[in-house]
Amino acid sequence: MAIRLYALDGCPWCEKVSDALDDAGIEYDTEWVDALHSDRNAVKRVSGQRGVPVLIDEERGVAMAESANILEYVDRTLA
Repeated sequence: MAIRLYALDGCPWCEKVSDALDDAGIEYDTEWVDALHSDRNAVKRVSGQRGVPVLIDEERGVAMAESANILEYVDRTLA
């Protein structure tokens, strides 16, 4: 899958991004992360930080954090 979303279950910002991807009809995989920041090594490897949500667009070589930035990217680039 070209689009991957790193998310935490119950995270309202992650849910907003997921809803935006769903509403735009974009196929993506979700990587569920641990609640402890110190256990989010996979997120750090792809984005340089441990916060979520993180969107990876492998096709375009994009890795981004911050839900507002991701929502804008989904709207302008993916939708």
